[in-house]
Amino acid sequence: MLRQGRHAALTLMSLLLLLWHEAMPIEVPQDAKILQDLKQPPTIVKQSVKDYIVDPRDNIIIECEAKGNPVPMFSWRRNGKFFNIGKDPRVSMRKRSGTLEIGFRSGGRPEDYEGEYQCFATNDFGVALSSKILLRVSKAPLWPKEVLEPVVVTEGSPLVLPCNPPPGLPPPFTFWMNSMMIPIPHDKRVSMGLNGDLYFSNVIAQDAQTDYSCNARFLFTQTIQQKNPFTLKVQTKELYNDTSYNATDPYGGRKVAETMPTFLSPSGSESSKMVLRDERLLLECIAAGLPTPTIKWFKKGGDLPVQKVKFENFNKTLKIVSVSEEDAGEYVCMANNHVGSIRHSIIVQVKAAPYWLDKPTDLVLAPDENGRLVCRANGNPKPNIQWLINGQPINSSLPNPSRQVLGDTIIFRSVQMGSSAVYQCNASNQHGYLLANAFVSVLDMAPRMLDPKTRLIKVVENNRTFLDCPFFGSPLPELRWFKNGQGSGLDGGQYRVYINGTLEIKQARAEDAGTYTCVANSILGSANKQVHLEVKEPTRIVQASGHQSVIKGSTVHLECKVKSDPSLPVTVTWTKDDKPLYLGWRLKKDGESLTINNVNEGDEGTYACTVKSEIDQDSSSARLTVLGPPDPPIDLDLSDPAARSVRLTWIPGNDHRSPITEFLVQFEENRWEPGRWQNLSTYPGDLNSVVLQLAPFVNYQFRVIAINSVGQSQPSRPSLRYKTSGAAPDAIPKGLRGWGSKKDNMEITWEPLLDLERNGPNLHYNVFWRQKDTGEEWSNVTTLESKHIVSNTDTYVPYEIKIQARNDFGSGPESNVVNGFSGEDNPTDAPTELRVSKVNRTKVNVHWKSVDPSSVQGEFKEYRLYYWRESSLVPGLVVSKEKKTKGFYSTLAEPSGILSDLVPYSEYKMLMVVANSRFEGPPSNTVEFTTKEGVPDAPRFFRISRRSFDTIHLEWDKPLEPNGILTGYQLKYQTVNGSRLGRPQLEMFPPNVTDFTLRLLDRSTRYRFYLSARTQEGAGGVFAEESPHFTNEAYIDQVDIATQGWFIGLMCAIALIILILLIVCFIKRSRGGKYPVRDKKDLPLDPVDQKDQDGSFDYHDEDNKPLQGSQTSLDGNVKESDDSLVDYGEGGDGQFNEDGSFIGQYTVKKDKDETEGNESSEATSPVNAIYSLA
Repeated sequence: MLRQGRHAALTLMSLLLLLWHEAMPIEVPQDAKILQDLKQPPTIVKQSVKDYIVDPRDNIIIECEAKGNPVPMFSWRRNGKFFNIGKDPRVSMRKRSGTLEIGFRSGGRPEDYEGEYQCFATNDFGVALSSKILLRVSKAPLWPKEVLEPVVVTEGSPLVLPCNPPPGLPPPFTFWMNSMMIPIPHDKRVSMGLNGDLYFSNVIAQDAQTDYSCNARFLFTQTIQQKNPFTLKVQTKELYNDTSYNATDPYGGRKVAETMPTFLSPSGSESSKMVLRDERLLLECIAAGLPTPTIKWFKKGGDLPVQKVKFENFNKTLKIVSVSEEDAGEYVCMANNHVGSIRHSIIVQVKAAPYWLDKPTDLVLAPDENGRLVCRANGNPKPNIQWLINGQPINSSLPNPSRQVLGDTIIFRSVQMGSSAVYQCNASNQHGYLLANAFVSVLDMAPRMLDPKTRLIKVVENNRTFLDCPFFGSPLPELRWFKNGQGSGLDGGQYRVYINGTLEIKQARAEDAGTYTCVANSILGSANKQVHLEVKEPTRIVQASGHQSVIKGSTVHLECKVKSDPSLPVTVTWTKDDKPLYLGWRLKKDGESLTINNVNEGDEGTYACTVKSEIDQDSSSARLTVLGPPDPPIDLDLSDPAARSVRLTWIPGNDHRSPITEFLVQFEENRWEPGRWQNLSTYPGDLNSVVLQLAPFVNYQFRVIAINSVGQSQPSRPSLRYKTSGAAPDAIPKGLRGWGSKKDNMEITWEPLLDLERNGPNLHYNVFWRQKDTGEEWSNVTTLESKHIVSNTDTYVPYEIKIQARNDFGSGPESNVVNGFSGEDNPTDAPTELRVSKVNRTKVNVHWKSVDPSSVQGEFKEYRLYYWRESSLVPGLVVSKEKKTKGFYSTLAEPSGILSDLVPYSEYKMLMVVANSRFEGPPSNTVEFTTKEGVPDAPRFFRISRRSFDTIHLEWDKPLEPNGILTGYQLKYQTVNGSRLGRPQLEMFPPNVTDFTLRLLDRSTRYRFYLSARTQEGAGGVFAEESPHFTNEAYIDQVDIATQGWFIGLMCAIALIILILLIVCFIKRSRGGKYPVRDKKDLPLDPVDQKDQDGSFDYHDEDNKPLQGSQTSLDGNVKESDDSLVDYGEGGDGQFNEDGSFIGQYTVKKDKDETEGNESSEATSPVNAIYSLA
């Protein structure tokens, strides 16, 4: 019955919780001004660890820090009782902190302060508790003094050397060494267990050669304590010899009984292990046996978690760093050797100290709001949940109708001011506990803005935009947004308001610019803030360079063209491989591009152009790859030598990002052309080992050049020299021929073998010849030259010729037989009966009778016709009588041919000879003929000589070749208007007329003219001309001005005026040697110059004084004005050039006597008269 009632009550409570409306807890912003005004219960922010071990050599510091408003006061409990700090002079508390400091300068033992400490932080709104801190002092006890007898053990038996380190706090770290402080090596046979003992799976005689000492290192004191060493005595059944030991046979050939595995640790066939969640699990199996057993691990019911499990100590230890519940189960270790195997099961239980599922957090509520604190924890066994308020059990506190405790949850309803407190949740089981503080603060505060009252925000068009309006108040105010102070609140459509007050504009447009106001209202008041929004065009890169591959040493341009809002200043920065780019003489930024001059390999990388405004940015990157010619190959090596080949191997150099396409192998030999490198062969770029085909009797060295798309590498270092042995020549001399340089000889010539074709020393040639088709024997000669002359031959006789090269190693192959001829002589006969037929204007047929072939006395080449223009039938026309030739090849008895390209209306002469390769025969009879009249050539010139407003004057000249008797000229012309032509007009002129004036109806009309000369055969070649437009006429009224009367009269008038001026000046200068100089302020005064009363100077020279009225010699010290002709003088007599300009100095410098005798002439010279004008 009781159980049914309890079940009904729980069901009702669950229903009430579902129907109950809980307000969102208030999040207090981390605003300095709000936090300064906000009253809050204390919160522990720092404390020492629960299990606190301290070094006895140091002062003890137990930390406890808390925050709150007002500032908390601190107190401590020790072992559950109030700890009166003031009564202990060694204990002090830091100012504005709860941290304890315990000092021992004045004495005292740290051990006296061991115990359980707990800190309490208190202010007007509650009490916060720290965890219980268990303070213990680190201990490093000494090893007990003991005398260890030598350990006697039989060879092959197992052994355990106990360590048993003194119990320390924390436990020491153990390891084994010998008395010489050398670590004991561990392996499958010898290893240290988790308890510190040293285990021998089987003992060998070698183990007795050292002693064994366990060492304990204490972490806090950093001290090492050493146990007295163990000494081993190993009993062997046979005599032990040190030299017989080796790793493969540790028993030195002695017979030791083999044993199956047994476990040294743990004992028995089954054991158990309990481990806490999140701690480290270590399982150990160490086995004895001979041979040494191997250890394997299994887990029953599943596989070992490979990601978590690690095996250590030669597979003897299984380790899981952070254990979880699924790691519980039965683990099996198996030890086996070839004698047998054994297993041991370890049952692993995973327990858990309490751990948080839902840790209580601070709760800030407004008056009349609801809330809850939840404290959920888990563990194994399941932890017990206990609630405290201000450090006291909640059950013992005063009842509060607005608070209800339901297991791990406290529910608050309609909280009121003054009900703030700190609640503690303690979750505990047998393996540990958790303690959490969470305050409940009831707060009322009028709305306030956390940002400045006004703010300007600039955003990019079409971007998602957020206008922040951080606010705070308790109870939580209602917030609304307005635009330009009009309309209802903004929410929905383009706008969205978040709970934190932020207004989202989903896609900002130009029309969204304006003033936005956010207003926060609550029952305690209101607050507002204005945000001025400006919408700007986006900043973007509209043109950027892509990835580029450039050749080293060239210039590269990286583009970065930007478009941005005119009202936003932008900066363009360049980076290389995400690092700032430093500009200099090679790297220059020019507006919208980056220029890199003389690119090198260090310039390779990824270049990024970033353009930034104050509200946005854009970037673009491009990869720059620098290509260069490859580095030369290295490490040339010769191998596989043979008589005419050798293998050459090399290591390619760096290809500088352009793959090597081929290798060029070059050679140099020191016999024929030392120091000259020659190309041997090329090979594909993927080869680096090739067989070189070589010539005999050459002392080679090789080098390799790598080639890629950029260019060639430098040559590699030369290889070692390789000398091939000699052999008879392989090559046959080329270009063998026989010909006669005289009528009674034949020269036999050939191309000498190349140096690399010699194949040995003492190269010479065997030359063979005989007359063809006579059956005679071969004649021969041996020569070092590349020519041999056969003398006393008949004229133009055919011969057979062959050649062979030989050296000291033998003869080479013979050449094929080549036909040659002895020398030619002058042909003896002339062609006969030379005549012409079918003569027309430019062509004529030629006929003759051939000569006897034997009379040619050589190779017949052609019948050669010589012809020339004797005269023209046009009276008075002088012609060139240059001889021309034309060849005819024919073997007919009465051949014929056509002679063309003749000039019409002319008299010609011709003759013919027969020709062989070298000579011509006697001439034939001479033939005369006359070509017929033809049409003339085009006029020699045709031009528009001048044009006036209403006429065009045309001029022309007769043709160079009339080709007949001229009968006149015809002129066709028509108007031109763009691409349209007018009706043609025709004018005819007699042969003596060579000009024509055309009257224009419209001066803007353009004409096209076609002029040709005529004979009785018709019109000849046409000369075309077109008149330019009147406004562009370059030669309108182009009349020779010098021949015009008005121009001659004007020039005469100007000359007369100049002459009158010269006479006037001469008269003026003759009246005296003074002229005013008041206006010549730039003239320096000579000390000898004397100033008159009228402001003028009297110029005179003591040594060379001119007559009154004459000009002083310019050789004096007087400096003339800037435009004086003196500046242009260079000494010497004044003279005139042919064009009337002056030569030399403009005054006549003479000796004193000469001057005195000719003073009057100086005064009247035209030079001085002109100078007086200055």
